[in-house]
Amino acid sequence: MQTQTILLLVAAFVGASLIALYQYVYKVKSRQKKSLLFAFLRFLSVLVVLVLLINPTFKKQTYYTVKPNLIVGVDNSASIKHLEQSEQVVQFVKQLQNNATLNDRFEVAYYSFAEGLHDSLHFSFDKKQTNISEALENLDQIYRNSIAPTILITDGNQTYGKDYQFTTRTSKQQIFPVISGDTITTTDTKIQQLNVNRYAFLKNKFPVEAILTYSGDENVKTTFEITSGNRKVYTQNVVFSSEENSKIINLTLPANTPGVAQYTARLIPVSNEKNTINNNKSFAVEVIDQKTSILVISSIIHPDLGAIKKSIESNERRSLKIVKPSQATNLDDYQLIILYQPNSRFVNVYKEIETSKKNYLTITGAHTDWVFLNRIQDKYKHEITRQTEYYLPRFNSNYSSFLLEDIGFREYPPLLGAFGSITVNSNYDPLLYRVINDIETQEPLLFTIEQDGIREGIVLGEGLWRWRVQNYLDTKNFESFDDFFGKIVQYLASNKRRSRLNTISESFYYGNSNITIKAEYFTKNYEFDRRGNLRIAVKNKETKAVQTVPMLLKNTSFEADLSNLSAGDYDFTVSVVGENISKSGSFTVLEYDVEQQFLNADVAKLKQLASNSQGKSYFTNQSELLINNLLADPRYQVIQKSREEIVSLIDWKYLLAILILLLAIEWFARKYNGLI
Repeated sequence: MQTQTILLLVAAFVGASLIALYQYVYKVKSRQKKSLLFAFLRFLSVLVVLVLLINPTFKKQTYYTVKPNLIVGVDNSASIKHLEQSEQVVQFVKQLQNNATLNDRFEVAYYSFAEGLHDSLHFSFDKKQTNISEALENLDQIYRNSIAPTILITDGNQTYGKDYQFTTRTSKQQIFPVISGDTITTTDTKIQQLNVNRYAFLKNKFPVEAILTYSGDENVKTTFEITSGNRKVYTQNVVFSSEENSKIINLTLPANTPGVAQYTARLIPVSNEKNTINNNKSFAVEVIDQKTSILVISSIIHPDLGAIKKSIESNERRSLKIVKPSQATNLDDYQLIILYQPNSRFVNVYKEIETSKKNYLTITGAHTDWVFLNRIQDKYKHEITRQTEYYLPRFNSNYSSFLLEDIGFREYPPLLGAFGSITVNSNYDPLLYRVINDIETQEPLLFTIEQDGIREGIVLGEGLWRWRVQNYLDTKNFESFDDFFGKIVQYLASNKRRSRLNTISESFYYGNSNITIKAEYFTKNYEFDRRGNLRIAVKNKETKAVQTVPMLLKNTSFEADLSNLSAGDYDFTVSVVGENISKSGSFTVLEYDVEQQFLNADVAKLKQLASNSQGKSYFTNQSELLINNLLADPRYQVIQKSREEIVSLIDWKYLLAILILLLAIEWFARKYNGLI
């Protein structure tokens, strides 16, 4: 108790005494026993009040112990089971759980991981992907402010993610890898990688690149072959040695039949080869029977033309030709016509487009003759001011003609167009709005019109090349802009009638990738309807098994994740509950399990991981050694800490009860003696 508090209590004692003596002795001028009794009761009452006001306290010191954390992360991927290590891993974890000394010394927390980190143990060993680096980073975030050595039970085989052996450079936790898997190097031939384009054109040849590897000491001879169904389409002999342990084979295959062509690449196993699963890889190519041909008509030279050509031809299924208006002939040979900054020289072009009923895209700018354009068509009219203005884009998330995402238009440079208002005289769907001097308007900058079966797109400004450059500055590639412009071209080049329900899917998926089917659902006014209740029914063509799952709303589309499907051919039907609307399609899942491509544990990386984090690596048969080393490690001692608390000397509830009791006794005593 502090000296100041003691002095206050002494002062309270003296003050209470003086008040009681003054009221019942000095003032009454009597020393009768009754007066002394009343004075004593008043003294106690005043003293209790003063003690309540002073609230005397003292410091209380308590001591407690803090145990270090011990994190146990268990690899739950399919490669553990493939390497026949699942029983050893489960047994190792049980030995940790049953060791009483270890559990008394540490706060042990168990996690499992594969494609992500899970805060519980789950020994299924069936996950198709492994990301060790992400698991380590997440554990480091959870225990960044505490001592938490990590036991990592894994084979070290990672299928995607950053190289985990370097993830510990920013971490202070020590990692103790427990290596599960065969560490003996055996003879193995493997198809390390296949590089194939997803698409090919009919009557053309498509390239295939195969990277083959070999581990072993002896010279071996084998054969690499590619089959399609029961037909062998390519074969080549391959020789490996300890020095020449990799081969790159480049070949071309013919695309003779439209549709999805499935192939199997196989490297014939050598004698005594333990793992033959990694000797086979399936792949597929979608053969397209027609290339989309696009014609750009322009009477001027402009950087936009080069950007448009690069963007469109980034997709191998499209080709583009640029001509002057006088050279524009045979428009029927093209699926889409792009009119760049039209003027009076385009008279014959517009007449032929109207006659052939072709879809087209109009791009206007500072060199556009709006007097001519207003006269030659009646779908939209622009105010004639003969001045220019810069327009910033604003994305319309409710655009409904096709699925499109905002690629960051607000950060893009402005387009240069004619100054004045635009009036659209037909139903249109705005994709981008004009922003003038940071003022958002409802006037379109880019919009589409579908009328009498003809589709037209209108861009009211030049400078698209700046958008493509900005996309590269933002992302170090042109993919977002090319995909954006490519979808516009795809929509305009198509003659399909508009539908209230559209599905988006690939013709085939690899077994190790995410299988996602998307759908767009619109109202009768062709506005995206977020209220739709969509379901997808997927049927295996071979087994006839059907599974139906709901589609979830995500941004401006509905999605269904079907990544749990096994290899095979499937039909699907997307339907709207409560509506007589449905769309069907089909796709193929190619067999591929990346977790079965590994033959051994990655000992070198796990040992490097332990070294970088100041830990040590162990094997699954060294559980006792690991436990003993952890218990003996001076870095992981139980820490005793103290906590200082300020505690009241007397509980105010008891003082208040005593005060009430004293005042009651005094009142009844005075009442009994006729003093009240």
